[in-house]
Amino acid sequence: MLIARAPVRLSLAGGGTDLEAYYSRRPGMVVSATLDKYFYVHISPTQEPDIQIASSDFRAFFRHRGSHAGDDRPIWDGDLALPRAVLRHFGVNHGYHLFLASEIPPGTGLGSSSAVAVALIKAISTLSGRLLGKATIAECACDIEINQLGAPIGKQDQFAAAFGGLNAISFTPDGVSVEPLAVTSDTRAALEARLLLFFTGSSRNAATILSEQRHATTHDPETLARLDRIRAHADVTRAALERGDIDRLGELLHASWQEKRRLAKGVTSDRIDRLYTVARQHGAAGGKITGAGGGGFLMLYCAETKQPRVSAALEAEGLYRMDFRFESGGARVLVNNLSGPALSTPRHHEAPPSLPRKVS
Repeated sequence: MLIARAPVRLSLAGGGTDLEAYYSRRPGMVVSATLDKYFYVHISPTQEPDIQIASSDFRAFFRHRGSHAGDDRPIWDGDLALPRAVLRHFGVNHGYHLFLASEIPPGTGLGSSSAVAVALIKAISTLSGRLLGKATIAECACDIEINQLGAPIGKQDQFAAAFGGLNAISFTPDGVSVEPLAVTSDTRAALEARLLLFFTGSSRNAATILSEQRHATTHDPETLARLDRIRAHADVTRAALERGDIDRLGELLHASWQEKRRLAKGVTSDRIDRLYTVARQHGAAGGKITGAGGGGFLMLYCAETKQPRVSAALEAEGLYRMDFRFESGGARVLVNNLSGPALSTPRHHEAPPSLPRKVS
């Protein structure tokens, strides 16, 4: 068997500036941290001439009878489009069973769909004997999700999942660079202790929100101005964390949320606004809904002494707190006792365009 995993991420600042609609005009940048919550891919060989995929998260199952010659290509549609697209990219169409599972429900704003793509690429590339670097894995995931499948998403999730850690990730038309934040272990531990995640009980499909935001970024000057302010907050966030002023993050999260909630319809709702107000009234300094918005997790920055009151107030509203730790491993193979066959050439070039030197 072969088991690989990739982490989900928590975006602390700059979300939305990783979309091409923004970074094609100005340099984008996000500050993010990966969490010890993972998406797993389990691959086992079979003597049958087929590909079988099962997903516990989507309660979905797919089977395709492939061709050992590699000439018979399946039709890639349905609920499991992403894993099928990754398999097709690497020319895998027979001989394996895949089981997919996540510690985080899909559609909750922690970058789980891109963690799926990154974990699958890490697993399948390892199986096929192609030892891809972190940047190549992330670019491959971007190509499959954005170019092949047409997802209206940005690039921060793929790079966060591939690299892992607490990073500043920059975006330009020329490429993506990943720089670990220069923070002390004490700062990292304090930041981890003061960030809270509460599940709102609902998930959402971010495609509609992101499609509207992408259109508005191109056609609405005020939306672009809001993203400029969000981008500026990312610079200030990075500087504050690197000098150890983590309490500044609460103020910056609040300021960025006021901008983000106006980027597109559906980012917030009356219920989300009420929950955020309750959290602030009981001691949270700032926060936001994770991801594109609309549901998922409510992230808060809160001093340790005030966390019991905030937790009690939100739990009374029906929310559930999720404990987590930061992680720094990124995508990795946990178990591999398979010797994969010589697979066919990927449908698309697996090597991305030249990347900035900062990426490793």
